[in-house]
Amino acid sequence: MKEKILAALENEGEYVSGEELSKILGVSRTAIWKNIKNLRNEGYVISSVTNRGYKLEQKPDVLDKNKICEGLETELVGTELIILKTIDSTNEEVKRRASNGSVSGLIIAAEQQTGGKGRLGRVWSSGSGGLYFTLLLRPELPPADIASITLSAGFAVCQAIREYTGLDAMIKWPNDVIIGNRKVCGILTEMAAQSDRIDYVAIGIGINVNIFDFPPELQKKATSLFIETGKEISRNDLFRCVIKKLDEVLSSFMFSFSADDMDIFKSLCATMGKRVTVERGGNIISGEAVDITPAGELVIRDDSKREFTVNSGEVSVQGIY
Repeated sequence: MKEKILAALENEGEYVSGEELSKILGVSRTAIWKNIKNLRNEGYVISSVTNRGYKLEQKPDVLDKNKICEGLETELVGTELIILKTIDSTNEEVKRRASNGSVSGLIIAAEQQTGGKGRLGRVWSSGSGGLYFTLLLRPELPPADIASITLSAGFAVCQAIREYTGLDAMIKWPNDVIIGNRKVCGILTEMAAQSDRIDYVAIGIGINVNIFDFPPELQKKATSLFIETGKEISRNDLFRCVIKKLDEVLSSFMFSFSADDMDIFKSLCATMGKRVTVERGGNIISGEAVDITPAGELVIRDDSKREFTVNSGEVSVQGIY
C-alpha cells in the first residue's frame, strides 16, 4: 500500500487529497493516513494542507530493491539482491550464506556496517550515505585463474562512476578507486578454495556516495561523490549502473584481461608511471610502476633498471593519499 501511495503522489507531483487517494486505491481515508504516517517515519517528507491534501516533498536516500532492479538485465551479477539495514560486514554475511549454499550472483547490500573491513585487517568506515555491498561468485575455475578478479571489479566500478557522474575516477592498484588523490571506493576480495577448485569468491565493494564529511584522520585521504559533484547522488541509480558494469566486465573478462582490455585498464590506472615502494621479505623496494600483467600483477622497475612483479601486499604510491 505504501508503494502505491508513493506512486500516486509522485505521478501527481502536486497536492492530492486523501479522498482522491482513497478512491484511486480503494481503501479508507484512515488507511491512507496511517500509511502516510509510516512513510514519514521512514524519512519521506510529505506535507499536508487542509482542503488540498498531501504532497511528496522529499524522498529519503534509502536503497530500494525495486528501483535498483528496474530494467536490470544481467547474466552473472545480481541473480539475487538482498538489502539489509545493518550488518556486521557484507563480506561476512556473504561468506555465511555461501557456506549454506547460496547461489552465484548473490549480492548482499547494507545501509550500514558495524564491522566493515578493508585490506590488511583495516577498518572500513561505513556510515550512512555510502554504498556497501558484496558479490558472491562461484566460478568453475582453478584458483590461479582468478588473480585479476579484484582488478576487474575495480575497472567496472571506475567505469560506472565515470559514466554516471562524469567524474575522472581512476584506479589505484590493486583495489582502490580514486578521484584526484583521494579514495572514493575500496574493494576487498576474499576466497574459499581447494587446491584445484574454487568454492566461492566474495567481492566486497564500498563506495563513498552521499557522505558530506569525514573524520579528521580521513579528510586528506578520502572523498565522496557528493563532495566531488556538489550534489546528492541517487544511490539506487548508481547501484544499478555499477551492477551492470560488473556484469559486463566480469562476464567478458572471466577474470583475465586481453591486450586491448589491459590498454584501457592501464589508461585508467593512476599507479602507472608513479614512484612506488613495496615491502617484500622484510625489505623496502622502491621503483617506478611501469606495467600491469594480464594476471593483475604490478611490474616495478627499480633504480638499477631491474624489473619485478608484485601480486599482493602493501604498495605505497607517492603523490596519492
